[in-house]
Order: sequence, then structure tokens, then C-alpha cells
Amino acid sequence: MAATYRLRPAASRMSRTSKLIPPLLALALLAGLALAASGCGTTDPNVERGRILFVQKCGTCHALAQAGTTAQVGPNLDDAFASARAIGQNDATVEGVTAAQIESPRPMVGNPAVSMPPDIVEGQDLIDVAAYVGKYAGVPGAAPPKVPGGPGAQVFANNGCGGCHTLAEAKSGGVTGPNLDEALPGMSAAMVHESIADPNKQIAKGYPPNVMPPDYEKTMSPKELDDLVQYLIESTSGGKASGSSSKG
Repeated sequence: MAATYRLRPAASRMSRTSKLIPPLLALALLAGLALAASGCGTTDPNVERGRILFVQKCGTCHALAQAGTTAQVGPNLDDAFASARAIGQNDATVEGVTAAQIESPRPMVGNPAVSMPPDIVEGQDLIDVAAYVGKYAGVPGAAPPKVPGGPGAQVFANNGCGGCHTLAEAKSGGVTGPNLDEALPGMSAAMVHESIADPNKQIAKGYPPNVMPPDYEKTMSPKELDDLVQYLIESTSGGKASGSSSKG
């Protein structure tokens, strides 16, 4: 059984540090949280759902190898927890630290590198995200799960696109963004490329702006972006035959 952590004193101590888990303070925090975590909570976590939520809610700021996220706004979570793993701290301890930090982030100071928005996930979402980070953060060799469908399908999975979008070919059912099976048919590769690289240029009806990360053209290599565009067009089987290169 996973834990619902309510560890505000520990998070308060953490808030006085300059990094998410500074090496010297980490040992004391982790030891205390491990004891607290062992007897708390009654709700089972869904780690797979936690990955989707992490990519959606946290991946725009934090790098985590298993999530396929590379953002550098906030701390790299693999780096932050690697030293804890190296001295034998377990998943439950990392999970507890993560939950405490999410529940009681540092006071907002206008700098996302040292502060995090409050209530970014709550309730079951918090449980799932904390369990996911607890399982994978700082684990040597952790990487996104392999999926069938070729390189474009892997890019789709690595970047958590299915957490926001429905795409039958990928067996994803996200509803934060448009249903790609309905939105992409009839679009050229150049149009699909633009919708990824500059998502706010043309907002789909019924969806708010500034939800989809605007930096995929930086976080993906040109080949990855090309592969993703081609995969989306082939998967929705309605893209224009001409202009199949994402470079238009």
C-alpha cells in the first residue's frame, strides 16, 4: 500500500535549502521520512498514471530520464535523488520526500528554479506522481518504456503525448488536448510540425492556450520531430500525401 504523506515539518526544513534535496541535508531528511512513510496512507498508487501526470504537470520544469523529460527550469530529479539511492535509500523514502515537497513547496519567489507552484497535484494525483518518482528517480539506467510502432511512436511515448491526447494507434486516451484521430486528418506534415513547434499559434476550438509545452523544437532533435510528425500522419491516415517531410 502506498502512502498519503502529510509531512509539512520536513518540507519546511527543505524549503530553506537552495536545491530540491541538497546532499548534506538529504541524509537527515530521508531517514526521518522513511520512518514516517512506513505507517501512513491507505490508497494504492497507480505508477503508470503517475508517469502521465508527471509528464503533464512536472515535466515542463524537471528532467527525469524515465519520463523522457529534459526541462531544466527546476532541479533534475535523477541528479537530486542519485546520492540517496547510492547510500541505499529505497523507493518509499524517495516517494515520501517527493510528496512532502509537492505538498509544501517553498514560498513562491518568482523564480521557478527555487520555488514550485502550490497544489500542482493533489489527492490521488499526488499519490500517483509521488509513487512514480519514488520508483524511478535516480535509478541508474532508467529510461522510457519501449513501444511498438517505430521511432515516431517511441518519440510520442517518450514525451508523454498520450497523457494529453487520444490517439488510437498509440492506445492513448488523454483528453487535455485535442483528439488527434479527429484533429489531424487533412493536415499536411508542415501543419502538424507547426502545431507541435508553435502550439499557441493556432489554438484548437474549445482548448485554452499555454497548455502544451512550447519548447518541443528545442527538447527534441530534428530527427525526433520529423519521426513524430510522420508517425502522427501515418497513424491518423488522413494526412495529405504531399509534403510528407515535417520541414514542409
